[in-house]
Amino acid sequence: MQYQVYIYTDGASKGNPGPGGYGVVMELAGTSYKKEFYEGFRLTTNNRMELLAVIVGLEKLKNPNTSVLVVSDSKYVVDAVEKGWVFGWEKKYFKDKKNPDLWMRFLKIYRKHQVKFQWIKGHNNHPQNERCDQLAVMASQQEKLSIDTYYEREEQGLL
Repeated sequence: MQYQVYIYTDGASKGNPGPGGYGVVMELAGTSYKKEFYEGFRLTTNNRMELLAVIVGLEKLKNPNTSVLVVSDSKYVVDAVEKGWVFGWEKKYFKDKKNPDLWMRFLKIYRKHQVKFQWIKGHNNHPQNERCDQLAVMASQQEKLSIDTYYEREEQGLL
């Protein structure tokens, strides 16, 4: 498979739960075209931010059926998809699984493209991964943070 787009992602949270953010670097293969995205949340978890980074990257793609390589240091995300666990969770309606809201959102956009995942070791001098980490940390430290509504409602026992 020839990849047309590379999506590099990372998530961060200070405390787990705590303030967090995600960072995404997208590159168009064979060009110098690059885009970066990030957002911070006042209360979330690292795993939620890792997964949300992938979702946001995929949602930014303009053309359906794009060939994508997602590069992430999150075993949680990469293994869930590459080992097929998320598809089993889906069949059981995500019963007793964390982050069902994000996994459902992920599957919806994932199925619109040809997506493969590659796990890389975090904090290992991979330029795009280091940049994603910087974006995620910076996002989590912003003055105005978004609200991870699903997570906060879940934490309060409202879901």
